[in-house]
Amino acid sequence: MVNVLRKSIRQYKKLSLTSPVLVAGEALIEMLIPYLVGILIDKGIMKGNMGYINKWGLILFVLTLISLSLGAAASYVSAHAAAGFAANLRKDMFYHIQDFSFSNIDKFSSASLVTRLTTDVTNVQNAYQMLIRIAVRAPLMLIFSIIMSVIISPRLSLIFVVIAPIFVLILALIIKSAYPYFPRIFKGYDVMNQDVRENIRGIREVKTYVQEEAQIEKFEKSSGFIYKLFSTAQKIMSLNALVVMAVLNISTLAICWFGAKEIVGGSLQTGQLVSMFSYSNSVLFSLNILAMITTQLVISEASGKRIAAVLTEKSAIENPRKPLKDVTNGDIVFDHVNFKYSPDEKHYALEDINLHITPGETIGIIGETGSSKSTLVSMIPRLYDVTSGAVRVAGHNVKSYELKALRDKVAMVLQKNVLFSGTVEENLKWGNENATHEEVVAAAKIAHADGFIREMPDGYNTMIEQGGNNVSGGQKQRITIARALLKNPEILILDDSTSAVDTTTEREIRESLAKDMPTTTKIIISQRVVSIKDADRIIVMNHGTIQAIGTHEELMKTNELYHSIAKLQEENNAGK
Repeated sequence: MVNVLRKSIRQYKKLSLTSPVLVAGEALIEMLIPYLVGILIDKGIMKGNMGYINKWGLILFVLTLISLSLGAAASYVSAHAAAGFAANLRKDMFYHIQDFSFSNIDKFSSASLVTRLTTDVTNVQNAYQMLIRIAVRAPLMLIFSIIMSVIISPRLSLIFVVIAPIFVLILALIIKSAYPYFPRIFKGYDVMNQDVRENIRGIREVKTYVQEEAQIEKFEKSSGFIYKLFSTAQKIMSLNALVVMAVLNISTLAICWFGAKEIVGGSLQTGQLVSMFSYSNSVLFSLNILAMITTQLVISEASGKRIAAVLTEKSAIENPRKPLKDVTNGDIVFDHVNFKYSPDEKHYALEDINLHITPGETIGIIGETGSSKSTLVSMIPRLYDVTSGAVRVAGHNVKSYELKALRDKVAMVLQKNVLFSGTVEENLKWGNENATHEEVVAAAKIAHADGFIREMPDGYNTMIEQGGNNVSGGQKQRITIARALLKNPEILILDDSTSAVDTTTEREIRESLAKDMPTTTKIIISQRVVSIKDADRIIVMNHGTIQAIGTHEELMKTNELYHSIAKLQEENNAGK
C-alpha cells in the first residue's frame, strides 16, 4: 500500500523532506529551553544576579522566536505538501478510473469510487501531514526530553523508563480493539453515498410516488450504521486521554516525591526540578501526540488500502501491443461467443452466439427483459470482453484494435442517456470536438433534433442543466443520437434509445438514417416491434441465446415468441 501511495508524492518530495528538518530544529530548541530556564533559576533568580537574568532571558527570548519561526514554517510546508499529495492522489485515481472497463466499475461501484476520491483521500491527506510534521516532532521531543532528563538527574529519569512502556502497552491494546471497526465504517460510507446519490438523481420519482419517508428511513438506517460503529470506535480510542491523564498525574507525583528528597539531600537544585517537570510534561505530551497520530493512522490505513486498490486495479480491457487504428467498415461477426460477468457465475449471460452482420445492414434486436440484448451489443465496442469465442469487426478481432479507434467508429446510444452541464452544442461535440457548427446542425437534423433546439431560448447555445433536467426524455434521446452521429461511425447501435420518442418521429429518424448513412451498419434494440419491423433482419433473443433471425414477415410465421410480442402490442395499440 505505502509503495503505491508514495508514487503520488512526486513534485512534493522536497517539501515533504523539508518539513521534518524544520521540525527537528524546532524540537531541539524547544527541548533546550527548559534546561536553560533551570540554569537561569539556579544561577540567576536564586542568587539575585540581575545581569545573569537579563543575559539569559534575552537568549531564551531569541531561541523562542526561532523555535516559533521554525514551527510556523514547518506547518506551512507540511500543509502544502499534504494538500499537493492529496491532489495527486485524486488526479491519479480519476485518470486511472477513465481506463476502467464496465466490469471494473461494477467491481467497485460508482458510489464507492466517489467515497475513495473524497473521504478516503482526505483521511490520507491528514495522516500524511501528521507523518511529516507531528509524527516527527513527537518522537524527537520524547527522545530529547529523556536525554535532557538523564543529564539533569539520572535517578529521576528512571520514572520515565518505568512508565513509558506501560503506557505504550495499554495504547497498543486500545488500538487493537478499535482497528476492526474502521474498514466497516468506510464500507458504510459507500452504502450511504449510494443512497444519497440514488435519492438526489431520482428526486422526481421520489416525490411522484410520495416516497420521502421511505427514503429518509433508508438514509437514517445507513447513517445510523456509521454512527454506531464510529461512536463505538471513538469510545475505545477516547480511553487514550484517560490513560494519559493517569500517567501524567502519577509521574508528577513521583517527580515531586523523589525530587524533593534529592533537593533535601543536596543532589538536585530547585531549577533542575522545575526543568524535570517540564520534561515530564513533554514526555507525556509526546506520548499523547503519538497516540493521536496512531489513531489517525489506523483510520487512514483503511482509507489508504481502498485508494491503493483502485490505483493497482488493472483494467479488464487494455490495448494490444501493436493495435490496429483503422476500422474500415461495419462488418460484424460473432463467432461462438460466450460471456459471463464474473468467473464465479454459474450461468452464461450470452451462450454460443453465432452471427454475421454485413456493412450497411440494419439489424433489429428484440426479446424479453433480461434476454441479454444490451450485453450482446456491448461486445462490439469492447465495453465487455467475451469469455470465450471472438467478435470481429471489419475482419479483425475487436481485441486487435486500439480502443479509441474502435470506439470512435462504433457509436452507441443507450436508453439511459446522459447529458452534461454545458451548452447544447458542447454536448453534441462530445461526438466530435472538432466538428464545425454546420456539421453539428447536420447531425441534429438527421436525429430530428434541430427543430426543437432552434426553439430553445438560445438555440444551440442554450445551457443544459446537470443531467439534462431542462429537456424532455424524447429531446434528450434525440440530442444523444445526434451526438453519436457526429462520430461518423461505421457501426451505429441504438439501444432502446428512441423509447421516449413518438412513433412518427421515430419513423422519420429511421428514414433519415437510411437515407443519409446508407453504408453505416445500424443495430436497433427495441421493445417495440414497430421500431424494428422494417429492419433488414431481426434477431430474437431469449435467455442469452439467439432464438431466431429473419424479417418481420418470416418471424411472424415461424417464431412463436416474436409473434406473441407483436400480436400483444398490436392489441394494446388498437385498444388505445
